[in-house]
Amino acid sequence: MKITVEEDLCCGSGLCVVKADQVFDQRDEDGVVVVLNDNPPEEQYAGVRDAAAVCPTAAIHLTE
Repeated sequence: MKITVEEDLCCGSGLCVVKADQVFDQRDEDGVVVVLNDNPPEEQYAGVRDAAAVCPTAAIHLTE
């Protein structure tokens, strides 16, 4: 799995962090998503898929 984000689309909701806190974080200054690990281990895939699915602006893209 490869993760990419479109930072300009991110609205800073933080849902991605709730779903996969080992993969996503938010910048302190504006809440924009930060990818901590763009190639996570397989055991984190479900959380990452959930994070991409609930992102209100579809800023998270996955390649599997």
